Amino acid sequence: MRDNRGAEHSSYGLENHGLSNLNEVYWNLNTPALYEQAIRRREGIIAHLGPLVVHTGHHTGRSPNDKFIVQEPTTEQDIWWGKVNNSFLPENFDKLHRRMELYLQAQDLYVQDCFVGASPKHRMPIRIITENAWHSLFARNMFIQATPEELKKHLPEFTLIAVPSFHAIPTVDGTNSETFILLNFAKKLILIGGSSYGGEIKKSIFSVMNYLMPKKGVLPMHSSANIDKNGDTTVFFGLSGTGKTTLSAEASKTLIGDDEHGWDEEGIFNFEGGCYAKLINLSPEAEPEIYETTRCFGTLLENVPITADTRRINLMDATLTENTRGSYPISHIPNVTRNGMGGQPKNVIFLSADAFGVLPPIAKLTKEQAMYHFLSGYTAKVAGTEEGIVEPQPNFSACYGAPFMPMHPQRYAELLGKKLDTHNVDTWLINTGWSGGPYGVGKRIKIAHTRAMINAVLEGKLKDVPLSLEPFFGLQIPKSCPGVPDEILNTRNTWYNPADYDAQAKKLVQMFAENFKQYANETSKEILAAGPH
Repeated sequence: MRDNRGAEHSSYGLENHGLSNLNEVYWNLNTPALYEQAIRRREGIIAHLGPLVVHTGHHTGRSPNDKFIVQEPTTEQDIWWGKVNNSFLPENFDKLHRRMELYLQAQDLYVQDCFVGASPKHRMPIRIITENAWHSLFARNMFIQATPEELKKHLPEFTLIAVPSFHAIPTVDGTNSETFILLNFAKKLILIGGSSYGGEIKKSIFSVMNYLMPKKGVLPMHSSANIDKNGDTTVFFGLSGTGKTTLSAEASKTLIGDDEHGWDEEGIFNFEGGCYAKLINLSPEAEPEIYETTRCFGTLLENVPITADTRRINLMDATLTENTRGSYPISHIPNVTRNGMGGQPKNVIFLSADAFGVLPPIAKLTKEQAMYHFLSGYTAKVAGTEEGIVEPQPNFSACYGAPFMPMHPQRYAELLGKKLDTHNVDTWLINTGWSGGPYGVGKRIKIAHTRAMINAVLEGKLKDVPLSLEPFFGLQIPKSCPGVPDEILNTRNTWYNPADYDAQAKKLVQMFAENFKQYANETSKEILAAGPH
């Protein structure tokens, strides 16, 4: 089916989602057409060299306290209810959904029919319905585009409706604020209102995959992945701001993806078709591949300041937020896999931006230590990534992605352990945070040094290097690494007063132990023993 308001689309219309009496519906518009719509509607500004710059209003990051999962009989036994996964009444979902349907009558809507999951075995057709043209461009960038033939018969297995101008009534709807992100697994429907931040769309679909994939024996991962010159795949776990995108997008490597992947019996596959990079203080010297994407037509820049007369952007300006973002098709990176897939990984790397300045820049992990640190998911919340965070704070996020994991972390950890065993994978912990003192005193570890450590791992240059045992976490630290000064490998040596380091390390050890109590009853003695002492 084709009309004058878009490209090919299936006969599965919006009435199947409760939407009727609409004005114009724009189906699967391409990038130039979405630019034209966004400019006509004054949603954004075209910057010098072609990116589209938009502002997301008062929400410049995710709103985790406004995310809910509908508690209903078919899935409630699978969900890890609690602080992360807040429950929502089915009747409240239905009432809010109905009000949203009425609100959208006589309005324009944009639809993108696309896929999530590069593996042909596991890819899922999805539909993204938005009131903003730029959100439709965001979906087109971030997910896997369908061919014209696929669009004709597209039948979405999950649908997301994003209407930022529609707000909840907390006293009526049972939400925490006027903003809401509601996942209904039974109805295969996601509703978003009150927030324009594009990351809510991306991470909601990721949450769906994190629920569905383990049931198929696939480990969903909040990770980046690439392939080196020898054809070996590497997986990088880490939360936002730890360096997943930066460290995986390198000229000498082939990028699989920067943020969300699955690990099945054939290897690693990207969930997405684009990247969503953090841009604050981005430089052409340290991150040339990502920097170039900020100068491309088709790139969508969120909350990046722009000079009115020259239309030039300023990536160093954090006036609006520290969490400035760039959404772009993965094809904007010159060295990417064509099919979004790689083989079984040879190395898995856990990235942690340690705000305490305690963890070593690099450490080799045993399998049990890998399981412990995967369940702990320690890093620092980076300024601007979430509402109310103005400077890095210590944070434990299970599986390096707890906000997006509907099931108990142990479910994902068991899958990881099986895959590490089956494929004989080496695991490493790399600190991309601070050394020589905590945040505000020490200095952040140089990207050049981190890249050198990763390259040494991938090239096998650390296999015969002597290791020293770090006393607080029991980590094995290489005594030398090509391209890295020996004195920074043992973090204690970088502090002016080693006694201050010891006190800080003991403090962090206690935080690890306190956090891990929630897993103690379901975790083996071997994994418990692999934690810090």
